[in-house]
Amino acid sequence: QVDLLESGGGSVQAGGSLKLSCVASGDDISRCGMGWYHQAPEKARELVSTIASDGTTTYAESVKGRFTTSQDNAKTTLYLQMNSLKTEDTGMYYCAAETYGRYDSCSGSWWGPGTQVTVSS
Repeated sequence: QVDLLESGGGSVQAGGSLKLSCVASGDDISRCGMGWYHQAPEKARELVSTIASDGTTTYAESVKGRFTTSQDNAKTTLYLQMNSLKTEDTGMYYCAAETYGRYDSCSGSWWGPGTQVTVSS
């Protein structure tokens, strides 16, 4: 069981920055990789970035060079630093705990309730 709670969303103008956080707790968390997903209005949820339990990160092409995923040393908090935000980055951002890397052994798939990001032109 893993519990996740995102924070840090808000409204920002295009070109601005936001930093999202996701606090994770539960027995499984040390065996799981963590990910960020984005769901734009009326669109499907898309994977933005992942960080595996060995620290390996991946990014969607649309955010490479603009977003950075990191974790604290205890792996209890996941971060998403978002720079040079664009209007198309608007939507809900969800934190997830799943298996992403070869060394992950997450027993399930867990999601937070999400945090809203709105980028205006």
